[in-house]
Amino acid sequence: MLCQFSFQNFKSYKKETTFDFQASSIPEFANSLIIRDKCSKVLPVGVIYGPNGGGKTNLLQALACLISTVVKPIHDLEKNRKALIMQHRVTAEPFLFNHISAQEPSEFQIFFRTGDYEYRYYLSIFKDEILAETLDRKKIGGKKPAHIFYREGTEISLGAILKKENVNTSINMKMPFLSFLAINYNIPVIAEAQEWFESCIIRSYANPKVETQIIISNDAEFKAQTLLLLNDMGIDVADYRFDEKEEQLYLKRNIAGSAYELSFEHESDGTRKLIAALPMVLVALQEGRLVIIDELDAKLHPKLLRYIISMFKNPTMNKHGAQLLFTSHDMATMKNTVFRRDEIWFAALDEDHSSEIYSLYEIRREDNERVNSTAAFDKQYLEGRYGADPY
Repeated sequence: MLCQFSFQNFKSYKKETTFDFQASSIPEFANSLIIRDKCSKVLPVGVIYGPNGGGKTNLLQALACLISTVVKPIHDLEKNRKALIMQHRVTAEPFLFNHISAQEPSEFQIFFRTGDYEYRYYLSIFKDEILAETLDRKKIGGKKPAHIFYREGTEISLGAILKKENVNTSINMKMPFLSFLAINYNIPVIAEAQEWFESCIIRSYANPKVETQIIISNDAEFKAQTLLLLNDMGIDVADYRFDEKEEQLYLKRNIAGSAYELSFEHESDGTRKLIAALPMVLVALQEGRLVIIDELDAKLHPKLLRYIISMFKNPTMNKHGAQLLFTSHDMATMKNTVFRRDEIWFAALDEDHSSEIYSLYEIRREDNERVNSTAAFDKQYLEGRYGADPY
């Protein structure tokens, strides 16, 4: 699971920026938190609001850039450990509204947990070349992290675990050392980190083609769950089938005692969006994956969006620590009945035309008190009290 992600000098973000999935000490939705022994509590959901051009998408792309930089070379050489990888490549681009930053690397740092360990991975990249890279891990509940490797330019320092493996340290400057190790060696600590990166799901519904990329499974249980959720959301579908000859998905409905089929391309925009997104959400919940979605709310009724959010916040459905991070313009879900204050984030431009982010929990009122948990979040945001407003 993702704990914290920091980055700087990436697209519209110039300064160091941190997105935190670690829960604050606030009482709301306490039963929805992801709790593990000896660990800080982690949020299951995070949403980013803000004006167009404020940096919402670029925040997700920064995370996608780090993940895909590690995964792409592994996947290209068919050395991946996860059978199902749903990602797209994002290249590192520096902040261009400053002559100095335009010639400096983009930097990323991520803390994530998998198994019994918490990992820290750092990457510095400029013009597709890796300038620095670090991987550390710490036993959950432990105090001192173990050094796995450290890379500065062409020099690579190995920790005790890798020294035993007699690994090669002469690699291409465009190849992350983590990816190189995953491709060429079978080392448990590397495999564990690799599988976490591969498990991340990245989708951008700003691209209409994404809605046509559908996961179809003939597994009876998976199919039944998908149909159950569609019907629970008001999409009356009795069955579906994929015609391999036509390469077309058909949805079956029973109306007045008769069965009718309608091709996927003739369904409504909202139905197509749900059919594309729901199987992906089910995979995430079943396997405890991180889901990163740009414009999740596009073409969805607010109640359907709220339903998807509730699946991640329901500990009965989310037994494996799946997380959802998405951008939205939908004010109907910016409610204290849907989100905790630390689950709501805002992205906006500062005076230097550089993006910044902050959570609702960080905002102080005129009396220096935090925004109350019972406040009308949507109403106060539209009144301009939280910033990140287009006016």
